[in-house]
Amino acid sequence: MFGGFGLYCRGIFFGIIADGGVYFKTDLSTVDSYKERGMKPFKPSAKQTLKNYYELPPEILEDEQQIAEWAEISIRL
Repeated sequence: MFGGFGLYCRGIFFGIIADGGVYFKTDLSTVDSYKERGMKPFKPSAKQTLKNYYELPPEILEDEQQIAEWAEISIRL
């Protein structure tokens, strides 16, 4: 569908790994945390943007505890 890997937990699709990036599901209550760090939404093609999946910031990717916290938030959306 998008040339990447889907991330699931307890049967819930919450993230994407594609094009060297990790993207988590967002909504109006969480998207600003990504935007404030300059992160962009997932673009599976030049003509398509998935505005509810944003790339994880590098500082989050470097910290296992923060990845787990951000993942849990995405799973609950």
